[in-house]
Amino acid sequence: MEITRIDRRTGTARTWWVLLGFGAAVAVAAAIGGLGVAGTRDEYASLQQPAWAPPGWLFGPVWTVLYALIAVAGWLVWRRVGFGPALWAWTVQLVLNAIWTPLFFGAGRYGLAFAEIVLMWLAIAVTVVAFWRVSRPAAALLLPYWAWVTFAAALNFSIWQLNS
Repeated sequence: MEITRIDRRTGTARTWWVLLGFGAAVAVAAAIGGLGVAGTRDEYASLQQPAWAPPGWLFGPVWTVLYALIAVAGWLVWRRVGFGPALWAWTVQLVLNAIWTPLFFGAGRYGLAFAEIVLMWLAIAVTVVAFWRVSRPAAALLLPYWAWVTFAAALNFSIWQLNS
């Protein structure tokens, strides 16, 4: 039965449409994260930051690459097993991803944003483990994202402490 599922998901036009769907889901999460949040670059520049904080211009290119990796990872898992527990974990971490920006920039709730990013970090961990069981390449594609969120959590914590 499993081989049939794999065979149906390879080499068809539907497969590529589903990849576009995963890309759209990630783009929607990114857009939701930015809804109602204007001037994030200016706000970021105005905050007291640790010496190791990256420049504001770096976030756009980094997130573009990470979102592409997140979409492809989800698609690879879908190709293997369809929509199941691993992709539910993927969905949860993506929703948490969308929530962080409005908390941090829109509401200026740096402590709450830190608590939320810790939950996101844990959701990414669960997703990586679930993906590892299905597709090691998909799990590997999430590792740069997990590393960046680790760094972002440390930055969030530092900014919270410096601006409280």
